[in-house]
Amino acid sequence: MKMSKEKEKKIKPINGAINNKNLLDKNGGSVKAENFSVPTTQMDVSIPDLEDEADDLFHSAPNTPTRTPQTTPESARKLFLDWECEEYPLHKCVFLGDYKMLAYLLQKPLGKSLDVELSRRDKHGNSPLHLAVTLGRKECTHLLLTHNAPVKQKNSEGWSCLAEAISYGDRQIIGAMLRKLRQQSRQHLESQRANMIRGLQQMQDFYMELKWDFASWVPLVSRMLPSDICRIHKSGSSLRLDTTLVDFNDMRWERGDISFIFRGDRPMNHSLTVLDNEYECYQRIHYEEADIEDEIDTLMSTDILAANMSTKSIHFRRAQTGWIFKEDRKELVGGQYHCELYAIHGLILKQRKRREHLSQDDLQKNKAMVDTLTKGRRSSLTNCSNNSADAGSPSATVTIPRRCSLQPPPAPAISWEEYINAEVGKCPQLGRPPIHKQSNKSLRATVAMSKDFPLNVDMLLNILEVIAPFKHINKLREFVALKLPAGFPVKVEIPVLHTVTAKITFQKFEFRDNISSELFEIPEHYIEDARRFPDL
Repeated sequence: MKMSKEKEKKIKPINGAINNKNLLDKNGGSVKAENFSVPTTQMDVSIPDLEDEADDLFHSAPNTPTRTPQTTPESARKLFLDWECEEYPLHKCVFLGDYKMLAYLLQKPLGKSLDVELSRRDKHGNSPLHLAVTLGRKECTHLLLTHNAPVKQKNSEGWSCLAEAISYGDRQIIGAMLRKLRQQSRQHLESQRANMIRGLQQMQDFYMELKWDFASWVPLVSRMLPSDICRIHKSGSSLRLDTTLVDFNDMRWERGDISFIFRGDRPMNHSLTVLDNEYECYQRIHYEEADIEDEIDTLMSTDILAANMSTKSIHFRRAQTGWIFKEDRKELVGGQYHCELYAIHGLILKQRKRREHLSQDDLQKNKAMVDTLTKGRRSSLTNCSNNSADAGSPSATVTIPRRCSLQPPPAPAISWEEYINAEVGKCPQLGRPPIHKQSNKSLRATVAMSKDFPLNVDMLLNILEVIAPFKHINKLREFVALKLPAGFPVKVEIPVLHTVTAKITFQKFEFRDNISSELFEIPEHYIEDARRFPDL
C-alpha cells in the first residue's frame, strides 16, 4: 500500500556508525546508510534534534559524508535490527559517540530491562557510563544520567564511574555525576525507608548502650585514644543516639555532646536531624549546591581513592584457651550474656590510589598538608575537649580554590572492533594513562557471639542503617553485614584505621515502655545551623 508523502517522517543521518560506518548484518555482510525515510506506520522512531555537532568539544565519531543510494524503509528497519542484535549496543553507541542511536535504543529497551542494560558491563568490565566518562562523550554521559545510569557501579578494576570522571577532569561532568550520585543515594535510602520503619515498629521499645574502646599497637598512642558510650533510645519508629564522639579520622577526632534523631513518622527531608547540645543548634541531613562545588574542588585536587574489604577467603575459627589441653574459649559479657569467641581470618583491606589528574604543584601541596597533619598529630591526640569548638571556627576552615577543567587526554586511536575484540585482561587504554598504587593489608578481627541477646542481627542492621552517617558506626554496620556465626555479636574488635582497632561492646540492653516522646523532639530554643556538620 502506498503512503502519502505527508505521512512520511524524515530521519536525519545518524552520526557515526549509520552515516559513515559499515555495519554488519545478520549474515556478516555490510550495510551502508545515508539519508532515508521510514513510513510512520511501519516504524515509530523518535530521535531528538541536537545542536550543531560542530560545537561538541568532546571526541565524536568521524562524520565524513558518503555517497550511497537512497536507503529503503526495509533496509532501514534491517539497519536498526542490526544495532539491536549487537551484544553491547549501548556500549557501542557510546564508544562511537553516536548520541542519536543511543537515544533511540534507550527509548526502545530491546525487550530487556533498561536498568539491567544500563548497569551491564562489557567483556572488559565497563558499563556504558564508564565508557562515556572515560572517552569524554559529554552528550552521551548526560543522556545516560538522565536515564539513571548507576554512578557508584565499579568496573572490573574496581573503579567507579565517578572515579573515571575525575581522571578525565571535566568539572561539569564531575558535578553532574555528583548530583546524580546524591540523588541515587537518596532514592536508595527512600527505597529502604519503608523496611527500616517497619523493622523498628516490629521491635519493642528499648534502651541500649554500646561502649567503644579504641586501641593501637603504636607506643604511647593507645592511652590517648578516645572511648565513648553510645546510648540508643527506640520508641515506635523513632530512634535517638547520644554520643560524645562526633568524628574520628586519621588519628584525629572531634568531641562534643551530640544527639542523632530519626523520626520515621516525618517526611523524608525532616526525618534525620543532628543536635549539638553543647552549642544548642541542630542540622538536618541534606545536601546543598555549595557543598557539591566544594566537593568537586576537593576531588579534582586530591588522590582518587578506592578501598574495599575482601571477604572471599574469610573464615571464622573458634578461639581457644589452654596450653596443652585446649578448649573453646567462652566469655560472659555484660554480666549476663554467655558468648562463644571467634577469630576472623582472611579479611583483607585493599587500598588503591590514582593521581594522573594531579599536577606536580598539586602533589607538592598535598604532601605538605600531610606533613603538617603528621607533625600536628600529637597535639591533636592530646587535645580532645576543644576540637568541637575549633571545628566551627573560621580558622578551622580550609579554603580550596575553584578548579578548572583539565585538558582532555588524546582520543584513543582504536576502533570499536579493536576494543571489544581485545583479549580479556588486556583492555586497550582509553582515557588518561593511569598513575596508581595499590596496597593490601591482612586484618585481624574477633567477635563474641551470644544466643542470649534479645535482638538478632537483622534487627541490629536496621538500627545501624539509620545511624550510618557516623563513620565509626558505619564501620560496625559493614562488619555486622558479614555472614557471621550463629547468635548476636555482643562484642566485636575490628580495625577502623591502619594502626587503630575499635572494641565495641553491647554492655546494656533493656526493654522499656516509658520512653519519653520529648527525646525525639528538637528543643524549641535550638537554632538551625546547616553547616554545623559538613561531613554528614
